Amino acid sequence: MEKDTLNSFTLDSNRRIAWQEDCYVDLQSDACCPHTKMKSEGVWIQMYRKQLVQSISGPFLESIVAHMQKLDLLSREEALGVQAKVQLPEKVLAVINILASKGPQASESLQAFIEHTNTQLYQHITVQDPFVQKHIEALQTRYGGLTPERPSLSGFSNLLLVEGLSDLQQKEHDAMQIEATKGMGRHNARQLALDKLLQPLTRVSMPPRILLTVGVAGIGKSSLVRHFVQLWSKGEICQDVTFIFPFSFWELNAFEKLSAERLVKQVYPHVTNLSNIFSGSTHVLFIFDGLDEFKCPLDFSDALTCTDPKKEVPVDNLITNIVRGNLLPDATIWLTSRPTVAAQIPGGLVDRMTEIPGFGYKEIEAFLCNMYPDEGVVKQIWSHLKSNKIFLVMSYVPCICWVVVSTLGFLIKTGSQDCLPRTWTELYSYFFKMIVEGDSKEPQKIEQAYGSSRKIIGSLGRLAFYGLIKRKYTFYEQDMKANGIDLPSLQGSLSSRVLVRGESAVTTVYCFLHLSIQEFLAATYYYTASRRAIFDLFTESGMSWPKIGFQNHFKNALQRSQQSEDGQLDVFVRFLSGLLSPLVVKPLSGLLPLARDEHSGFRVPAAAFLQGVLSSGCTVSLRAVNMVHCLQELQHTELTRALEEGLRNNSLAGKLTPINCSVLAYLLQVSEECAEETNLSNCLNYNIVKSLLPQLLYCNNIRLENNNFKDDVMELLGSLLSAKDCHLQKISLAENAISNKGAKAISRSLMVNRSLTSLDFRSNNIGPKGAKALADALKRNQALVSLCLQNNFIEEEGAKSIAEVLVTNRKLITLNLQKNSISTEGAQRIAEALKRNQTLKELILSSNQLGDKGVAALAQALTMNHSLISLHLQSNSISNKGVTVLTKALRLNRGLVHLNLRENSIGVEGAKDIAKALQENNTLRNLDLQWNFIKSKAAKALAQALLSNNTLQQLEYVQHLLQENTIGDEGMIALAEALRRNTALTALFLQGVSVGKSGAIALAEALTFNKTLHTLDLRGNSIGMEGAKAMSNALKANRSLRILKYVTIYKHVITQSFSMDIFKRERKKLIS
Repeated sequence: MEKDTLNSFTLDSNRRIAWQEDCYVDLQSDACCPHTKMKSEGVWIQMYRKQLVQSISGPFLESIVAHMQKLDLLSREEALGVQAKVQLPEKVLAVINILASKGPQASESLQAFIEHTNTQLYQHITVQDPFVQKHIEALQTRYGGLTPERPSLSGFSNLLLVEGLSDLQQKEHDAMQIEATKGMGRHNARQLALDKLLQPLTRVSMPPRILLTVGVAGIGKSSLVRHFVQLWSKGEICQDVTFIFPFSFWELNAFEKLSAERLVKQVYPHVTNLSNIFSGSTHVLFIFDGLDEFKCPLDFSDALTCTDPKKEVPVDNLITNIVRGNLLPDATIWLTSRPTVAAQIPGGLVDRMTEIPGFGYKEIEAFLCNMYPDEGVVKQIWSHLKSNKIFLVMSYVPCICWVVVSTLGFLIKTGSQDCLPRTWTELYSYFFKMIVEGDSKEPQKIEQAYGSSRKIIGSLGRLAFYGLIKRKYTFYEQDMKANGIDLPSLQGSLSSRVLVRGESAVTTVYCFLHLSIQEFLAATYYYTASRRAIFDLFTESGMSWPKIGFQNHFKNALQRSQQSEDGQLDVFVRFLSGLLSPLVVKPLSGLLPLARDEHSGFRVPAAAFLQGVLSSGCTVSLRAVNMVHCLQELQHTELTRALEEGLRNNSLAGKLTPINCSVLAYLLQVSEECAEETNLSNCLNYNIVKSLLPQLLYCNNIRLENNNFKDDVMELLGSLLSAKDCHLQKISLAENAISNKGAKAISRSLMVNRSLTSLDFRSNNIGPKGAKALADALKRNQALVSLCLQNNFIEEEGAKSIAEVLVTNRKLITLNLQKNSISTEGAQRIAEALKRNQTLKELILSSNQLGDKGVAALAQALTMNHSLISLHLQSNSISNKGVTVLTKALRLNRGLVHLNLRENSIGVEGAKDIAKALQENNTLRNLDLQWNFIKSKAAKALAQALLSNNTLQQLEYVQHLLQENTIGDEGMIALAEALRRNTALTALFLQGVSVGKSGAIALAEALTFNKTLHTLDLRGNSIGMEGAKAMSNALKANRSLRILKYVTIYKHVITQSFSMDIFKRERKKLIS
């Protein structure tokens, strides 16, 4: 049919192509001949633009440029501009554009030069072009439409550039891959634009010869190929490629033996002259789509070598020889496949591997809005997806997204919101109900539809089941007839909605719309047949030991799924378990012989057998996790509910039995409790961590605190962090028993890890050696941005090692070295590093022994470092002397925003120096001076500073532990005066600073003028009843204060003349 269409193809005499404004070429005029009107009209250069870009070599381009300069058609500046381009096609295109802009003379000169100096090239450009155009038309006919997989092809603008297949991709079912990674795909994968697919990545690298693109079933691999071919045929990408020959592996299944030449001729019969294709004179791309649909496994270790394109060899040998380069060595080869099958191709033969990204949450929502204009329907579906995370995660696959969204939309629009599905079996049961009933509302027509669908469901189920166990996903006419499927019946609504028909010049093929639909139908067949079968249904011939009763067949199916190395039957047994749920009786009652009472007799033994399988393993594999999925489909949710409650309450200590570990692994994938943060503190030991290790790989943020972990557990976690598909971004190991050996194990993993951004080692005992190991790792690690080593006894030597990192590391943003016995020398080393570091934003050095000398070194660094935002120096024995040096630096520093000086020995003089610095510093916003020796005189100085400082937002004064330090009413009155005019301060903490009645009254008066303060703490002061009344009156006028903390005995006074309803309406909060 395709051949007849091409042979009868005629061009419309009125068809025209616009090359430039007001310049057209008549496709059927004599202008199509390069020797007639092309010269006179001056459009030859535009007609053969694509061929020129594809065909002109580098040396010949230099000759063209030189010749055109001699003719004064190309200036020196224009020639230099061409030379500045990086890629050869860009250079050729630049020359063409320049000459095209200079009219017919330039076009004719280029045509004449090529014709007289390189006749072979001229013939190639002008004579071969009709042949190329005919091939393009054939491709446009074949690849012109869209498929239900992905209604919009715009999502294919970028692929993910990946470094080989992960262990998960090589060994697990597609669904388990998506669920384990929570639908997030590859972590930290680099994006590659589709138009760059065939290009070298760098100036010095070579273009790839063998490309492999992987993606799970339904992600859109064939749609990607179609989209690529469409773009190329329009001249939008890869203009240097002369021919593209796409093949589907299901086409190759029709042959036992093939030669490379016969392969092209069979699928593209219009191609008669193969000399240019096989000679290497033109750039040719061969696409082989759907390796997972190929009937023969590829064996690269035992394939016979073939170098003759005319020699016929077994089809699998043909493919292996093409990939190895024995055949078509000059062509580019692009293959697509599901990940598990792609592992057949040795990684060393693949020059570039890419992965198709699925839908993110924004794309799912956009897809939903595109399907349903009704905003109410969209909101209900989106709400249901968010409350059933497993549906949301699997909607990563566009085809499954369509199944989910269309089914939920059908139920909502038909008024069945109360029975929205929560398991996959329920969802697919309603999906089939939807496609059987369609839009019909007449009971008689619906009953007729069910009647005509029952037989075809059984036949399709048999086809699906035996195809599944044989790993067969494409079916031919003989397969359909062998399973009792009448081909004319495929025109019915049910068949047309679940089957896709593919045609080519070679054969006709059928496949299920998505693998999950084949798996669901296979489960319905097995469920129905197993109730009356007496032999093993997995043996199609029927020759096996007798198996009587559904329970024996159910056990057999589960055992076979457990034995499968790649999870081939995982989703099948989920659906089989789900068919025992009473909730599927209603949607499937018209299609399958289901009975509610019969279900209750099957459910209890099935649940017991599933739990028995769970308790038998010591490592939590994805096979075990799949058993938990089966229990959920079965509506046996007791185990998951109990463990989820333990996660929520952090009460899992002593509860993680082998069964519960599998349930926990399941919850790590689907539970909302684990979505943002997984808290496994105080409940793990070495053996449990070892069993859960494969599942922890795909957590994002995990807390493993207070588990008494020792160094052996760090070896396990180190192997986890070293895995190339590790998704962990944050991990807290605080309050364990980790020594320097454990720190070294983690450090080794950080050398290669690219996902972890935050590491918390707080309250361990890694010591100086552990700190050095981590420092060495951070010299190479380019991912970690936050490191907490608080309370780890790293001492001076450890501080020196960390300081070395700060000189070279350009990623670390937050560093916590609190309580590590760091003294002057360590502080000096860190200060020297800060002079060169421009990335660290927060440095915590509290509770060390820096003293005045250490602070002086840091102060000097602050005069040069303007990137540090937050500096914590709490409890470091800093006196007035140290503060004086620090304040001099504050006058020059332009970056510090938060400064913590609490619990030091800062007296009046030091506070005065701070006040002077605040008059000049315009960046500091939060200054913490709690628990220092600040008295009224110092408070006056700080108040004076507030009059001119418009950036400080938070100021804290809190009494010293010995109650010797007070600002008193005198200091309070000074601060109150400042508050009248200050427009920056938002929080003022005056707890226990000996403010009395007069100070409170002054403060109250100031609040009637102040419009920025939102937090005020007056606890621990004796403001008296008059002071309380003054504050109460001030609250009536003040509109900015949101939080007021005060002594309880004044509550009735503060609120007696102020309605609490008004207070709540004003969004204020009283804390007594």
